[in-house]
Amino acid sequence: MAELSSNWKKLQAKLKAESGSTTSLKRKSELLPEPRQKKPKTSDRPSKKASLDSKSKAAPPSRRTMGGVQSTKIEHQPKHGVSPSLALWAADNDISAESLAEAYNLGTKDPSLTLASAKDKINHGLTEGLEVGKYVAIDCEMVGVGPGGYESALARVSIVDFHGNQVYDSYVKPKERVTDWRTAVSGVSIKQMRFAREFEEVQEEVARILEGRILVGHDLKHDLDALKLSHPFRDTRDTAKYHSFKKYGNGRKPALRTLAQEILGVEIQGGAHSSIEDARVTMLLFRKHKSGFDVDHANRYAPTQQNGQGGSKGKKFKKKRKT
Repeated sequence: MAELSSNWKKLQAKLKAESGSTTSLKRKSELLPEPRQKKPKTSDRPSKKASLDSKSKAAPPSRRTMGGVQSTKIEHQPKHGVSPSLALWAADNDISAESLAEAYNLGTKDPSLTLASAKDKINHGLTEGLEVGKYVAIDCEMVGVGPGGYESALARVSIVDFHGNQVYDSYVKPKERVTDWRTAVSGVSIKQMRFAREFEEVQEEVARILEGRILVGHDLKHDLDALKLSHPFRDTRDTAKYHSFKKYGNGRKPALRTLAQEILGVEIQGGAHSSIEDARVTMLLFRKHKSGFDVDHANRYAPTQQNGQGGSKGKKFKKKRKT
């Protein structure tokens, strides 16, 4: 009995000691700050998209490989045009930029973008550093000379390339005294003539641009006569003479404004004309029906024909002799 009583006392003492230590621990835990709750795992680790975006910002832009996945955001890439990789591939395989653009139908889906003139530099002359391709489009603005202003004289000439980029633009000093500026239509007034170039200078620069290239235009004879230049027939593509467009002219040459409205769905020449805008529209019309122009050209200038008028070799570009 004495042995049981002694063991009981030892047990009571042990329990009392343990309860005291538990109380002290509890008090310590109350004094300690509450542990921070862990955030969801989705916010602890950045998403795969975020990591890709961060990598794209850090990666140098020149390190792009053909066929690889581009991490650059779409909005940083040009909306129109060929990717750098595709352009390099085309160059390595001797494929022209015009053929590449034609194959991918670039620039024809939204003509209003191509007609934007925000980057145009009026009366800038020749655009430096631009690699002009095989095709160029031209348009001229005229003023009236002679009695009553019924005769036309060159007052402005604009040239764009296959992609609608401005190649050349200049006001031209007429050789004769202007009797009708036709400002409401031509957009040219005596104010612009203060900065116009001499006719011979413009003629020489335009001649160099057109040399060896396919010339696109609307009623080209009218523009070439104003420039006193000629161009091989086989190297011209005239939207005023294309057989598929004749139905829009009601028996006459179709107006460029009508073709733009009916075929491209754009409005031009609402006020004074812009020769740069008209040249772009002409190039768009040609590009949209390029296959038809090519077939028409192949039928007209077959390889079996002999040299001469309409032969397989066109006349070399030259200035018209003064009469």
